Amino acid sequence: MKKINTVLGLISPEDLGSTLVHEHIVASQAGWECDPLSRPYDRVKMVQKCLRALSPVKPFGLGTIIDATPVDLYRDVEILKEVSEQFQIHIVCSTGRYTEARGKWGYLEGRSRSGVGDMVSELYDGFMQEITQGIGQSTVKPGVIKVATGLNCISSIEEAVLRAAARASKETGLPIITHTEDGTMGPEQAALLIGEGVDPKRIMIGHMCGNPSLQYQMEVLDQGVNIAFDRFGIELFLPDKIRIAMLIGLLGVGYEDRIMLSHDYIACSSGRGGKLPEGGIPQIANWSYVNVFRNIIPALKKAGVTDAQVRTMMVDNPRRLLSG
Repeated sequence: MKKINTVLGLISPEDLGSTLVHEHIVASQAGWECDPLSRPYDRVKMVQKCLRALSPVKPFGLGTIIDATPVDLYRDVEILKEVSEQFQIHIVCSTGRYTEARGKWGYLEGRSRSGVGDMVSELYDGFMQEITQGIGQSTVKPGVIKVATGLNCISSIEEAVLRAAARASKETGLPIITHTEDGTMGPEQAALLIGEGVDPKRIMIGHMCGNPSLQYQMEVLDQGVNIAFDRFGIELFLPDKIRIAMLIGLLGVGYEDRIMLSHDYIACSSGRGGKLPEGGIPQIANWSYVNVFRNIIPALKKAGVTDAQVRTMMVDNPRRLLSG
């Protein structure tokens, strides 16, 4: 197994420990900086807020977080480094891009007037720059490639991202992790990436717990990829009880070696924040870095899931994904 890039340098796979595979330390909506009423960007205060958000998980022995924030959601590796060092946790950051609807695409569209093929090349060059040389002026290198698609379709821009990511993954060995919108397009993501030659074992399709259909789950798993139940605590979309029931079913038929767990939690954002639907606050009451440990794993064990199966999902599968 090869060593793994973290924001503080290379580590051995054995050092990962228990891993949350899809979280955000700092992430912000594209365009927040255009709001005159946004809060000032204060790294010191943001680091402290992130440390407070992480503090409840310390007793549970979390070893690593995969930060799935792409550049167009304001990835900040300086904050990630500071949080990693102060909290004594490994953080694996991402190269990649977000959805067409919610990312930042005007500049690249202007450079790629000859079409999607040109954009694939532009994106690939950018991914490879960060993977081989480091992100910006830092020496931080990503450990995963993050891609994303929108609701019920893969746009031409998103297809270009997936194809560029596949090319970079094949050349460098970095795994690809994905965002799916409201539990759609997981099978299509898997098929496209595999069709581009990516090893299914190096793919993790994200937000699978957003779709309660077992047929949908099987259409993805039957392609040999990994999946993430990674939105525990966001019950605006689906109650955790339903996610737990789906997960127990998949574990019962032997898929524990391809499932990973997480929250998609965001410790700190810039701007003024968004508004929840009426009555939405109770539906995110458990959304935090600790929900999997405090609530989900105990519920799984009560239903008969074994310690060995939990360790497989939390330790062994992330280690295989990241290290090959």
